[in-house]
Amino acid sequence: MNNHSSESGIFNTNYQSWAERNGFSDWALALLWIVAAFILFQATASVVAVALVLMKGGISADANEMMSQLTENLDLLFIGNSTGQILFLGLATWFFTRLHTSKKGRKEFLRFSVQPDTLQKSAITVVLIIAIQPTIWFLSWINAFIPVPEVFSNMQNTQMQMIENYLRGDHLLMLTLFHVGLVPAICEETLYRGYVMRAFQKSWGIWPAIIVSGLLFGLYHIQLSNLIPLATLGMLFAYITWVSESIIPAIIAHLVNNGGSVLVGTYYPESAFAEITPESMPPLWAVIISLLITAYIVYWMYGQNKKSIA
Repeated sequence: MNNHSSESGIFNTNYQSWAERNGFSDWALALLWIVAAFILFQATASVVAVALVLMKGGISADANEMMSQLTENLDLLFIGNSTGQILFLGLATWFFTRLHTSKKGRKEFLRFSVQPDTLQKSAITVVLIIAIQPTIWFLSWINAFIPVPEVFSNMQNTQMQMIENYLRGDHLLMLTLFHVGLVPAICEETLYRGYVMRAFQKSWGIWPAIIVSGLLFGLYHIQLSNLIPLATLGMLFAYITWVSESIIPAIIAHLVNNGGSVLVGTYYPESAFAEITPESMPPLWAVIISLLITAYIVYWMYGQNKKSIA
């Protein structure tokens, strides 16, 4: 199935979705679900994590001591986080998609399909994610010049310190890769590159959908000092999904990005957790090479997409 036939299957059928029958815009429902899914995910993650800490040995009523206990049991926080993501970013999004398409069209709507070139595109995206890392570092450096409210800065610093302490300590690498790499790769891609991107595409077209879904992905992480690189990655994952006409390459790209961060943080923590400041500009030669390779792969993937349509 090529891109053209897949697009026509979504947008040019006689089927009228629940949203269309009831006068709801696809993009508005998508925004509503992003907020609801985020709240439900966070609430579930917190409840599960606290329950696991209680089962392990109790928890203090003092807020500061409670936070310290949760920090010392980051593995339990990961379990809570994965539970929330699986239930609401993944499974609940699958069911919510039913408001936009038929029951049989849900898989195609979310682009859970394998095309003849999916394996090839997946391999190329692995190279792309590795190649773009110096550019992401450069964007983080640019982001460091933007003032961030102290509350967000402190929250992110606390989060990063918790993760650094965890990765520097004894931890089961495969379990960490599961919670930090695999679960977010599948669940976040289902929500943002599957559901949100398609809903915005139906309302506004593909390029606004790529841009807006990427920005929403960046904001979802509540890391304003990393908003530019996160939004850029979100747009890149969206672009990969569009030109591949499959969510699978984006899932693999997300997994490589997150899994690579875990591996670097475990074996090279000094580099992984080095503070990004206006004074820590990455080597310009590395950024230029990264941009050239990234631009070439992006252009090549676009060319392959145009050939498949033709």
